[in-house]
Amino acid sequence: MFKIVKREEMAEGNVILNEIEAPLIARKAKPGQFVILKANEEGERIPLTMAETDPEKGTLTIIYMVVGKSTALFRDLKVGDSYQDVIGPLGKPTHIDKMGRVVCVGGGTGVAVLRPITRAMKEAGNEVVCIIGARNKDLLILEKEMEAASERLFVCTDDGSYGHHGFVTDVLKRELKENQDIKLAVTIGPVPMMKYCCQVTAEFGVKTMVSLNPIMVDGTGMCGCCRVSVDGETKFACVDGPEFDGHTCDFDELTQRLAAYREDEVRSHNIFLGKGDECEI
Repeated sequence: MFKIVKREEMAEGNVILNEIEAPLIARKAKPGQFVILKANEEGERIPLTMAETDPEKGTLTIIYMVVGKSTALFRDLKVGDSYQDVIGPLGKPTHIDKMGRVVCVGGGTGVAVLRPITRAMKEAGNEVVCIIGARNKDLLILEKEMEAASERLFVCTDDGSYGHHGFVTDVLKRELKENQDIKLAVTIGPVPMMKYCCQVTAEFGVKTMVSLNPIMVDGTGMCGCCRVSVDGETKFACVDGPEFDGHTCDFDELTQRLAAYREDEVRSHNIFLGKGDECEI
């Protein structure tokens, strides 16, 4: 069992932070890697990229958005409760090197995934510019932490309630125009955001890394559920990724695959909440 030692509600209570006791994982985990969690014997296996690890305390931190039955079940867990299973670290860690100027772009809960990567890039001696965004101010997470992890931070909100009024791609394009020496872009967040960020960076010929989030089951490459198309080839995000060259990813295919079980997910969530089996999309 893996005990929750800290719990925090973020972004209007729909995003939850859990710090979990997992000393063996905490000692080995690196930025960009993920774990698979299961709340109980009947629970679903959920992959989540680690937002933080503390080898000395023996803990890891995950941040997730409540979107279906399983994450709603996670939300019910309190400090002192335990996850039945936490498996990891899984996936390939982020390649960290001193390159010069790096721009990191995060949206929604993708900011949590971006945080350890940004910090590691800065510690490696890079000049790191961060751009984070959300639909509105209340949904922003980890602003102070991202500011500490970067040289410069830009915040965007779709509705203009805070920071730049518009999308992260607006600021990204401006930075690429004004700074011709950007060596790498890292963009993590919703699939449409990553897709359009990659379109922007392609215009400037800047290498771009993304972290993909396909449907995943076993996390070892055996089931094939997490397959994605990269550079015309089938890759498994759990063992070949989760990070890939964004300019070679088929985001349209990924979008279709992520929507395959959407109706079932909503129906299951409604039943869990006691709303019957209605499926309201």
